[in-house]
Amino acid sequence: MRTVHEISKLTGVSVRTLHHYDAIDLLKPTKLTPAGYRLYDDTALGRLQIILMFRELQFPLKEIKAILDSPTFDPKEALAQQIKLLELQLKHTKELISFALEIQEKGVNNMNFNAFNKTEMEQYATEIKEKWGSTTAYKEYERKKKEKSDKEIKKNAEQLMTLFSDIGTLKQLLPNDKTVQDKIKTLQEFITENYYTCTNEILKGLGQMYVCDERMKQNIDKAGGEGTAEFVKQAIMVYCHIREKN
Repeated sequence: MRTVHEISKLTGVSVRTLHHYDAIDLLKPTKLTPAGYRLYDDTALGRLQIILMFRELQFPLKEIKAILDSPTFDPKEALAQQIKLLELQLKHTKELISFALEIQEKGVNNMNFNAFNKTEMEQYATEIKEKWGSTTAYKEYERKKKEKSDKEIKKNAEQLMTLFSDIGTLKQLLPNDKTVQDKIKTLQEFITENYYTCTNEILKGLGQMYVCDERMKQNIDKAGGEGTAEFVKQAIMVYCHIREKN
C-alpha cells in the first residue's frame, strides 16, 4: 500500500489532483487508515495509469470516468485503442515537424495546412468515447445512481458481493450445474434491477471484466474465495451460450 504522497512522488500527479480524482469517483483509494489517510494498492495504480494515458490523449475527466465505469469496459482493448491513438498522434507530430522544416527551407509563405489536419485522430477518439461512454447501459447506470442515496449505493454493492460469495460456495460444482446457473440468473436480474439492463451480451462482457480487471477480480475472490472470479466468468459463458441457442 502507498500513501497519497508516495503516489504523487511516484507518478508526478499532485496530491491535490489525486484528492480531486477521489472526490469525483474517478480514482478512489483502496482503503483509508483509521486516521482517514488514503492508501492505494497496485490495482489502483493500474487504474491511475489508464487515467493518465487518456489524459495524455486529451480526454476530459468526465469522459475518462465514463469509459472506465462502462459495464463492458475491457482494459486490454482500451490499451490497444490508446496505442492506436498514440500512433496517430505520433504520425501527426511527425507531419508537423516535416511541415515546419519545409517552412524553414522555403519560407513562411508556404501555404499548406494539411499538416494541421487532425480529423483521423479526432474521429478515432470519438469512436472510443462512443463505444465506452455513450452506451445505453452507462446512461441508465448514471440515472439510477443519481436516484439513490449513498447508503443505498453501499447496500447494493454489499448485496452484489454477497451474490459472489454465494457463487463462491458452489465452486466444487461444474459451471453448467443448475444450481450455479440459477445463481447466474439471479446475478443478471440483480444487475438489471439495481444498475442497468443486463443483456446477455453485457453479462458476457462483465464475465470477462471480472477476471481482466484486477481490482474487480480481487474483490470477487475476496468475497467468494480464490478462483471465484474465474468460476463466475465460466458460469456466465455457459449461461449465455444456452440462451443464445434457445
